[in-house]
Amino acid sequence: MGQNNTTTSGTHPKRWGRLLCVLIGAVIVIFLYQRYGQFLNLEVLAEKESALAAWRDRSPLMALGGAFVIYTLATGFSLPGAAIMTLALGWFFGFGRAFVLVSFASTAGATLAFLISRFLLREWVQTRFRDRLTGFNDALKREGAFYLFTLRLIPVVPFFVINLVMGLTPLPVRTFWWVSQVGMLPGTAVFVYAGSQFPSLQVLAEKGAKGILSPQLILAFVILGLFPLVVKKVMNRIHPPNPVPQDSHTP
Repeated sequence: MGQNNTTTSGTHPKRWGRLLCVLIGAVIVIFLYQRYGQFLNLEVLAEKESALAAWRDRSPLMALGGAFVIYTLATGFSLPGAAIMTLALGWFFGFGRAFVLVSFASTAGATLAFLISRFLLREWVQTRFRDRLTGFNDALKREGAFYLFTLRLIPVVPFFVINLVMGLTPLPVRTFWWVSQVGMLPGTAVFVYAGSQFPSLQVLAEKGAKGILSPQLILAFVILGLFPLVVKKVMNRIHPPNPVPQDSHTP
């Protein structure tokens, strides 16, 4: 009894501490969203196009740093608007700088979401479903990087769901980071390139992709659509699926 009481009482401070962290984090996110959420709205950005361009030319390093922080927080807390930001940053900085910025900021944000999920929920999930997760955890220890890489290249599941679910697993943080960094490169390149082709944010806000469709852009989206199929075939050759055992009683 004494041991059980000690264990139970010991878990309460952890729960209260995590609840406090959640509340503090929620307050910070709400504050930042109210103050900087306009940068996730394409129409608002289009209205400030000239001012933003002047600020970029006047303070390029501050512009890059600010964009990196906003993008990281937006993806880390799964806020809407990351795709719009990717297109806008492609126009804002050009393909080269925007590609590097979005690549590292998206991975940083994904890792942040991964760590939040692990800190808040992993212990409870692993304890609550320990028996059911034993085989799953063993498989992830052996081939977790392969599964994550496949999910990043073949986006059947939304990325924010992948970030949160992977945080509940024993996958190492370092593995999650570098696999996500490499796996998200193709999609990042296409969306940044698409944004860099817009003549202005006003066109992007008013007409969308239809306003600047070009053979190069159409080809980029076709490649992005076909890429997962090619990767899936290559993955099946490198790592063929286990055959389904047949019933010995079946004639």
